[in-house]
Amino acid sequence: MISTDLARELRATGLIWHPRAGDRFQLDEPEFEADVYTVSDMTVEARSYPTGDLLAFNGTTEWALDSIALEDALWLPSEAQLREMLRGAFRALTRLPDTYEVAIEVGGAEHRFRHPEPADAYGQAVLFLLVRVV
Repeated sequence: MISTDLARELRATGLIWHPRAGDRFQLDEPEFEADVYTVSDMTVEARSYPTGDLLAFNGTTEWALDSIALEDALWLPSEAQLREMLRGAFRALTRLPDTYEVAIEVGGAEHRFRHPEPADAYGQAVLFLLVRVV
């Protein structure tokens, strides 16, 4: 799972989240940073209304929380989702002695991103691509 800070950076650069079953997220408040939720039709359901998108907590999963606006949630994309975002730019994930390295190719140039967690290495590569587009 990517770090909260990297998830915030990705969102700030324009990464848009369309919630689907299996997606993980946090409430974007410091006191909830340790709590990670998973979108599921049984417990946390994404609902669209004319006034905006909500994440609805069904049943007794979170008895004190009925729903939150999508903009109050922080998406924590999975390693697979981040790799998918890299699309044709992705070249390799390499395990080094104390870190992981993601290699991408953009405009004929190779770029490498290292982090102890593979999801964060993928996230850094996605961030690089988003910043290049903006």
